[in-house]
Amino acid sequence: MNTTQTASERITQEVTAWPGVVAGPGDRGEFAFTIAGREIGHLHGDSVAHFGFPKKVGVELRKQGRIGEHPVFPDSPGLGARALETDDDVRDVITMLRINYDRVANRENTPAK
Repeated sequence: MNTTQTASERITQEVTAWPGVVAGPGDRGEFAFTIAGREIGHLHGDSVAHFGFPKKVGVELRKQGRIGEHPVFPDSPGLGARALETDDDVRDVITMLRINYDRVANRENTPAK
């Protein structure tokens, strides 16, 4: 039996283990992760992750080369995308989802463990 997980399965397994995270399909074909009703990011299959960060965070992540332009809103500095091509991409997407998770959890007073 093949036990290799796809990128989206690995990300979903990790992120849904965080307290308060709900995951499921959205209205535009995406698979979104939310906490307290706020989206922390979403996936389009095993191809790409999309994020919405505060402007300052998004600008810094772009400078670091960790996200690129969002395909629909390329001029929005807080929105970004990351292709899911390697194990490093998957790990970094999880890390960036955690950045948003911690930010929202702190604001909503939800325990982040």
